[in-house]
Amino acid sequence: MNRRNFLKILACSTAMSSVGSTLFAKTIISEEDDYYTVDSLNKLGQDKPKDIFLDQKYHDSFYSVIKKLNLVQRHVGFGNYNILSFDEAVNTARWSNKIGSFSDEELEFMEYIFYYNPNIHGFYGERTCQNITDTIDKNNIVKIPYSGHYLFKDRSLDTYNNMIKDIGNSIILTSGVRSVMKQMKLFLDKLDRTNLNLSQASISLAPPAYSFHSSGDFDVGKKGFGYDNFTERFALTEEFSKMIKLTYVDIRYTINNKDGVRYEPWHVTVV
Repeated sequence: MNRRNFLKILACSTAMSSVGSTLFAKTIISEEDDYYTVDSLNKLGQDKPKDIFLDQKYHDSFYSVIKKLNLVQRHVGFGNYNILSFDEAVNTARWSNKIGSFSDEELEFMEYIFYYNPNIHGFYGERTCQNITDTIDKNNIVKIPYSGHYLFKDRSLDTYNNMIKDIGNSIILTSGVRSVMKQMKLFLDKLDRTNLNLSQASISLAPPAYSFHSSGDFDVGKKGFGYDNFTERFALTEEFSKMIKLTYVDIRYTINNKDGVRYEPWHVTVV
């Protein structure tokens, strides 16, 4: 049995058993200073005294993986990276003299960050991808002009086109289809900006196996609104006011949602 299959089996067992989740968590989170195991948190009560951080043993791999993923994205282009699979990313790095193959340690880290159970730090979203090698069906997507993003055909595309019709051309697509590798890069970048704080990172970015962007959801914004499209300020726009009146539009992450994610008025539910 190779390492990847072992990790898949381990991930499945942790999802089916709270005991398994605890055992798995004890192998990846250390109780040193700001690092806590699930067992130690249970002893201290239900409220976490401190956030949960990435284990020290993964730090070197974390930073080297981020560097290589940035190079892979630069190599294939932003739009193509949105739908790039794990195997395609690995092969791109392997055959590029400017990147170089992912090491065994780097591959192990990426497998860990995909298969671990984020319930241990308060993220309770639904797993949407079962395998790190899951791919996007490129025959079932369409690139939206001038956006660099893709949407799934049929319901996602129909929903977006209807929104343009009913709200107006001031609404734009800010994020569409995301492959496992796209979500992984976004999550690791967020983890980097939160000083490796898993608890804080997952509030605003789902771990790579848990993004509904891989199955139909998409983000919208107001033209010219910039980064504010990814803040609660979007909820104050005329575009949002029109959007929530549409009977065919739902917001995935509402205020005080059960998934442990911040309020995201820009995230449109499709599945």
